Amino acid sequence: MADLSAPSAPRVVTIYDVARSAGVAASTVSRAFSRPGRVNAATAERIRRIADELGYRANPVARALSTARTNMIAVVILDIANPFYAEIVRGAQAAAAAAGYTVVLADAQESDRLERSALERAVTAVDGIVLASSRMSDSAIRMISKQKPVVVLNRAVVDVPCVVTDNARGARLALEHLGALGHDHVTYVAGPEASWADGMRWRSLREAAAELSLRVRRIGPFAPDVPGGIRAAEQLAAAPVSAVVAYNDQLAIGLVQGLATRGIRVPGEVSVIGFDNIAAAGLVTPGLTTVAAPLYALGVTATRHVLSMIEGGRGHTGPPAVLPVRLMARSSTAEPYRVTSPRRRERAVAAAPLA
Repeated sequence: MADLSAPSAPRVVTIYDVARSAGVAASTVSRAFSRPGRVNAATAERIRRIADELGYRANPVARALSTARTNMIAVVILDIANPFYAEIVRGAQAAAAAAGYTVVLADAQESDRLERSALERAVTAVDGIVLASSRMSDSAIRMISKQKPVVVLNRAVVDVPCVVTDNARGARLALEHLGALGHDHVTYVAGPEASWADGMRWRSLREAAAELSLRVRRIGPFAPDVPGGIRAAEQLAAAPVSAVVAYNDQLAIGLVQGLATRGIRVPGEVSVIGFDNIAAAGLVTPGLTTVAAPLYALGVTATRHVLSMIEGGRGHTGPPAVLPVRLMARSSTAEPYRVTSPRRRERAVAAAPLA
């Protein structure tokens, strides 16, 4: 017979109690503790707060699995075929290895959906994340940053540590170079609309052009690869210009190829400048003049910042850290051509706008 006078054992709070109080399914509560990357950050925070108030304690084994160090960081890139990311990944790898960490690489294939999916799978398996040129929304990035230390490259996101290159300086260097050669009208071949760097480069070109008394126009957007540059050549051939600044080196290289197939010589008839200084920029013919970004240093800087945050350091959430750029002048730029030969004269007359 039970002793009714003995104090009853305290009731154990279950996952269902937390779910009822939070107004969510029990499976959502479970994910909030075991796989937080698959739960909205605000919802996960509310669940944890209610769980604390009710005295709920998650399974200690599961909790250990979700909070233990893995000594791995994720580096998420937009296109594994884009050589722009090679030096960034090498820099990240070097900094991570020096600290005893392993890099997990994820390819988003220029898709914000695939990028988000990769992060949801990786967030519980790594200690920190480097996002290189993310296509996700600012709010989605901030949500991830509340779950694991995050550093964003080539983009400025409020309240998240970011590292960028000096796009304003790069645009000015490109226009100063073209202006010194005698060009007065420059066309910008734009990259993806969702690219933060593309918007910054176009804005910086307009501001620098106004200060240097040059004219700029924009065509695009185009895919940030060689086929995108070949397609851009079709538009440029229909409205010839003497100088072009492309969103990146791959676009610029494709542009040179596309112009060549139409009998338009670089730099004889069109000068071309790219951005980034990927390895191929110095290997193609003509060698590509480009705004050189410190790609290796980007990877190192971002990774060291993430590692510092993992160890409890405060993430820098003010203005982005800005790394310097320089102009690499090669043989894809020259003085504007003069209309002297009959062939050039005929092309110039055909391209001239009607009065």
